[in-house]
Amino acid sequence: MAFKEVSVKELKENFISLISDEWTLICAGNKEKFNMMTASWGGFGEMWNKDVATVVIRPQRYTKEFVDSDDYFTLTFFGSNKDIHKICGSKSGREVDKVETTGLTPIFDNNSVYFEQARIVVICKKVYCSQINPECFSDKSYIDKFYAEKDYHYAYIGKIEKVLIKE
Repeated sequence: MAFKEVSVKELKENFISLISDEWTLICAGNKEKFNMMTASWGGFGEMWNKDVATVVIRPQRYTKEFVDSDDYFTLTFFGSNKDIHKICGSKSGREVDKVETTGLTPIFDNNSVYFEQARIVVICKKVYCSQINPECFSDKSYIDKFYAEKDYHYAYIGKIEKVLIKE
């Protein structure tokens, strides 16, 4: 099966459900070296007159190194099967070859990498990064609930460059 490029505004998907229920893989890197991780937090919207995706990555995640060093990252959605996410969300690419373990087939497209098994791919060009600041929480209960280790996420905003759907 091939992918077809569509406008992000053509998608009939509910992005909140996609991220919170289906989950996504955040991936960055190149043919020589890349990594991916499961994410169930993030968002899509309009920022600076551009269609954007926002992802959050904790500082200890291996994928963060790739997102930091590359201009692009991708979000891949696979449907309701969580087997891929169980591996990519619990194993580090520092110790495990996630491609071999999951059986995913990488596709390299210009400056990005995504997977043949995906049903939706969102290719983003990184435009902004900032670490979540605990002093900025108006509801301080989020700090204890989500950041007991003080490992505050980095938020990355990426301009959506291309959306691909499985034909």
